[in-house]
Amino acid sequence: MQPKKINVGGQAVIEGVMIRGPFKYTVAVRNPNKKIVLKKGIVTKNKPKIFKLPFIRGFVNLLEMLIIGTKSLLWSAEKSSNEKEKISKNELVYTLIFSIAAVIVFFIALPYVLTYLIGFSEDKKPILFNLVDGLIKIAIFLGYIYAISFMKDVKRLFQYHGAEHKAIHCYEHGQKLSTKNVQKFPTLHPRCGTSFLLLVFVVSILVFSVLPSIVLFTFPAFSALGFWAKKAILFPLRILMLPLIAGISYEILKISDAKQGNFLFRVISFPGLMLQKITTQEPSNKQVEVAIKSLNELLNYEKKK
Repeated sequence: MQPKKINVGGQAVIEGVMIRGPFKYTVAVRNPNKKIVLKKGIVTKNKPKIFKLPFIRGFVNLLEMLIIGTKSLLWSAEKSSNEKEKISKNELVYTLIFSIAAVIVFFIALPYVLTYLIGFSEDKKPILFNLVDGLIKIAIFLGYIYAISFMKDVKRLFQYHGAEHKAIHCYEHGQKLSTKNVQKFPTLHPRCGTSFLLLVFVVSILVFSVLPSIVLFTFPAFSALGFWAKKAILFPLRILMLPLIAGISYEILKISDAKQGNFLFRVISFPGLMLQKITTQEPSNKQVEVAIKSLNELLNYEKKK
């Protein structure tokens, strides 16, 4: 009788792969001496039950992955170059703050301003405004991904991303984690973070489209406010809606992954899978070995109390 499988995910890091389980995570990196070095960590301890509820767990998972992913990336940068200097907690916090600020500026503020400059009104035509705003976000995201895909270091990162997906596919299909078995599987996975981000953009279009109407319904005097007063209310609300949007997107992603036999959910997954043709590349056997090492270590680590 095979042991019960656990839910695993992960991400590519510099010259390696991070694999995350329900409670723990491991990072495997091949250093300049060609040896695979490991890092282990705890995802969470005694998480409150409310954090596991649908539509809440998605945002909690996003925050956890942001923290773990950043720590793993910084550690991999250190180990892949044999740097002795360790990253301090303050540097980690600054990196996270900068990352969040960059997301707000380039994927919330910039599209919002550009949509107004083009000539669309959020007050008069909220659905059309947010459709254009969302398309600009997606265009910026796709342009960024496509541009960096030509960089040599990013290409290697995308190969490790492919190795991560292949290893997870192999595990989920109940096959032995060997290089030969893992290489049989595709680099695309419906539960990928790339697909999640694309879903976030689409869901945000729908949520933001009804936001002005909800504000007007709960605060009738809103219509009498001046232009800047309205923006001072609507724009911060967009940021406050991000946890809800992340929660909805996460639930759609999970259902789509579980229902790949359903035509509707295959259609929902299709754009994200096509985008992964850029963000994942076929890995070498050496890169697959790193992904297997990370996944095997995680599976053993999760068994320990």
